[in-house]
Amino acid sequence: MDTAIVRYLGDLRTEARHVRSGNTIITDAPPDNKGRGEAFSPSDLLCSALASCMLTIMGIAARERDIDLVDLSARVVKHMGNGPRKVDRVEVHIELDGSKLDQHQRMVLERAAHTCPVALSLRADLMQDVRFTYR
Repeated sequence: MDTAIVRYLGDLRTEARHVRSGNTIITDAPPDNKGRGEAFSPSDLLCSALASCMLTIMGIAARERDIDLVDLSARVVKHMGNGPRKVDRVEVHIELDGSKLDQHQRMVLERAAHTCPVALSLRADLMQDVRFTYR
């Protein structure tokens, strides 16, 4: 079964439709690559997918161990390189309320984040700079 159908809409814009749900995502080329930058760029989605996957896998690990995740979020910073143009580094700043988490629970959550399917699927030389902040 197809996962998504992606159509080129012209003017460096695409629309991706998730087959199962019908949800759509619009992408635009970024201004530094001849685009309008009015939506996520494909490389923005790549970096955001990494953070989304990490939070999802942390959620699964927490659910399996009755760990209460409070105020879990991630901030993503993308660093582009040239020659060829590609994502060289992704910073993922994961923040959550850690007031009720012991050291073992934190280790479980951090390990889960680092072993999410997207993290394991990205090329080996793409630096994944992941930082955890427990408030």
